[in-house]
Amino acid sequence: MPLGQVAFRRRLSVRLTAAMVALVGVAFAGFVLLALRAQRARLEAEAVRGAALLSDTIRASGLEHMLEDRRSEAYALMDTIGKQEGIEKVRIFNKEGRITFSTQRAEIGSLVDKRAESCYACHAAGQPLVRLALPSRSRIYTATSNHRVLAMVTPVYNEPRCSDAACHAHPPEQQVLGVVDVGVSLAAIDSSLKSLTGRTIGLALAALLAIALGVVFFADRVVMRPLLSLLEGIRRIAQGDLAYRIVAGAPDELGLLAESFNRMTDRLQEARVEIQDLLNGLERQVEQRTAALRDAHSALLQGEKLASLGRLAASIAHEINNPLAGILTFAKLLIRGLEEGVEDPAARDQSLRNLRLVEREATRCTAIVRNLLDFARERPLNLSEVNLNQAVNEALSLVDHQLTLRGISLDKRLEPLPPISADFGQLRQAVVNVILNAADAMAAGGQLTVYSRTNPEGVEVVVADTGVGIPPEHLARIFDPFFSTKDKGTGLGLSVVYGIVERHGGRLEVKSEVGKGTTVRIRLPLAGAKEAAVAAV
Repeated sequence: MPLGQVAFRRRLSVRLTAAMVALVGVAFAGFVLLALRAQRARLEAEAVRGAALLSDTIRASGLEHMLEDRRSEAYALMDTIGKQEGIEKVRIFNKEGRITFSTQRAEIGSLVDKRAESCYACHAAGQPLVRLALPSRSRIYTATSNHRVLAMVTPVYNEPRCSDAACHAHPPEQQVLGVVDVGVSLAAIDSSLKSLTGRTIGLALAALLAIALGVVFFADRVVMRPLLSLLEGIRRIAQGDLAYRIVAGAPDELGLLAESFNRMTDRLQEARVEIQDLLNGLERQVEQRTAALRDAHSALLQGEKLASLGRLAASIAHEINNPLAGILTFAKLLIRGLEEGVEDPAARDQSLRNLRLVEREATRCTAIVRNLLDFARERPLNLSEVNLNQAVNEALSLVDHQLTLRGISLDKRLEPLPPISADFGQLRQAVVNVILNAADAMAAGGQLTVYSRTNPEGVEVVVADTGVGIPPEHLARIFDPFFSTKDKGTGLGLSVVYGIVERHGGRLEVKSEVGKGTTVRIRLPLAGAKEAAVAAV
């Protein structure tokens, strides 16, 4: 099947490229996802460290101001820090959860939910923890403006210098005085991650496209071209071109396949030469055997003729002895009459009748001998351009008197026919024999139909009678020499007709039904087809 008839999606190059691109795409997607997650985790970790540092700085600075009882300065510092770019808010709430300061003034004095996400680390199961790890102090949430915020809580512990100061009345057993909560906007980090994600995906797609093009190039040069060359070689060999060779490429599996293919082609070509030599030898042997069979067939036919002539001796003895006996008897009577000198009219009339009888019997002997010679001796054809209708008309004129005497009516329908190349005399003889056989089959009278016409093979003449017909068991033997169903027949009539028609390259067909009649069809080819058939015979 040509490559153009293979559906595009079923081509090996397309499936190989799709499979490799899919695998590389999955690998790239996993790599990009892991890389982006790692980058996000790194940026968020840096943000957590930065927020922790900022929160610790605010706690330390505020603590110094608080120890010196400069609360307003501590709040002003926090307010200044809260106004910096990237700082969402700064607030302080005491151990009861009441917000004592916030850059968002509206929430000062309100209570925070200790069970909320911002307080769960310090108040798990209602018990405050003394020390918290850095990751446990941070949380990320989404602000009302739909951007993420990193919140960092830093506990303010009750240090000795704080519990001993004159401005505070916190007993030493109180460990946590409050919490500094700093919110840092992650909008810049998120924007950076988004930009990084876009660049990474773009680079990954570009790399994937480059890999796909590389795979296509590789598949075309390394796989598809050798395969297409192999496919072309198979197609050429299927067409019989065993001289076609595939150019072997790289020393890989496909190269070895190409070499194996070329070796196979060499073997096939050698086998073809051997088979051709064998066929030529067989053809010579067949020709020799055919010539031998032809000679044997000719010898067999000649032997059959000789055997038939041997069988004919008995028929001749019977067929000719009877008329010869009559001729001898009446000749003696005529001699006796002439010797006695009888001249009366009655004797004269009797002598004439006897002479006519002698003539008829002698003619019968002549016909028997002529038919015998026609069968035993194959005369060469004297070909000329003749019209079949003319041969039919002359044959009918020869037997017209016999048809009239037997009370047979004639229905003649002869169509215009193209001329054929034939022996006019033998063709007329064949038609006469067929008509006489038909007349013999209608001893009590009947109708004889003779018509001619063209057919796909050439021309034909048909002779049909309404006689007694031929039994089915005799139809297969009607062309055999000396086979006859008539009491006085020699059995050579149809044999002679068959030989004449066969020498002209035609066909003789007989159909008969007992009690209804017989139809004989003589088919002859036109001039060109007939010469070829005669040459073959």
